Amino acid sequence: MELSRRIASAIVLIMLLFTAQEMGMNTVEARTCESQSHKFKGPCLNDRNCAIICASEGFDGGKCAGFRRLCFCTKHC
Repeated sequence: MELSRRIASAIVLIMLLFTAQEMGMNTVEARTCESQSHKFKGPCLNDRNCAIICASEGFDGGKCAGFRRLCFCTKHC
């Protein structure tokens, strides 16, 4: 009887450890803020060019978007 209690306690402890570990692995994504580039000129056809200009403006990156193909700079906020 004592052995079965120890085994049951060990199983419950292991299950709690796995549950706690899974709960700790949840990641929270940061919000991404966007702002239209002030330095990019002309239609935005290449995300890489947009990202380079946005980096010079102090942003993390950039992407082309919208019907008019404007360059929008992005950063984590």
